[in-house]
Amino acid sequence: LFISCRKSKGKPNGKKPAPEEKKLYLEPEYTKSRITDFEFKELVMLPREIDLNEWLASNTTTFFHHINLQYSTISEFCTGESCQTMAVCNTQYYWYDERGKKIKCTAPQYVDFVMSSVQKLVTDEDVFPTKYGKEFPNSFESLVKKICKYLFHVLAHIYSSHFKETLALELHGHLNTLYTHFILFIREFNLVDPKETTIMDDLTEVLCSSSGSSSNGNGNGSSNSAGAQNHVKER
Repeated sequence: LFISCRKSKGKPNGKKPAPEEKKLYLEPEYTKSRITDFEFKELVMLPREIDLNEWLASNTTTFFHHINLQYSTISEFCTGESCQTMAVCNTQYYWYDERGKKIKCTAPQYVDFVMSSVQKLVTDEDVFPTKYGKEFPNSFESLVKKICKYLFHVLAHIYSSHFKETLALELHGHLNTLYTHFILFIREFNLVDPKETTIMDDLTEVLCSSSGSSSNGNGNGSSNSAGAQNHVKER
């Protein structure tokens, strides 16, 4: 059901890394923008009467639809020419098929892989059951972790490569609100390895510190070790 995703490690080739561009999305005038001041830390907590898997399924499906919608607002600017690789800051993501074969793809192709794969999962009754009495599979939590990891990549790409377009559309408040809600959710249930989200820690610190999250807030619970093994950084 899922194609594995990895980052490939590149050789330094003797050149100094290019100076990092100023991150527009960290400007205070933009980070303050939200569509609601709701306390998301409380919103992500598991309600006492709700089954954990039901809660994970409901929220994961909702985040998938919202992140897909958010990406669609800038998709016309995310092309094979403008985004020749799936890059987030100084990190590049690659796809690998079930046999470990590396698939070279542009950012829009990568996002299409993500969205089509997640769509198949959330509409599969054997994985995301909606009928009463239907059991969740034993692999459900690990699949949710994979989904959340990929959705994080899409959100991070929007910030790193398409924040100017998001600003022009006046949708940065929506993006900030979605990102805050999503990060606090994956932290609450330790769904994404902190190493995976480190690349956006500066933004997370600014957006989530005022949303009931601790300053480092990476979570220390069990995480998907496979995700960490699949990734090495490319500079």
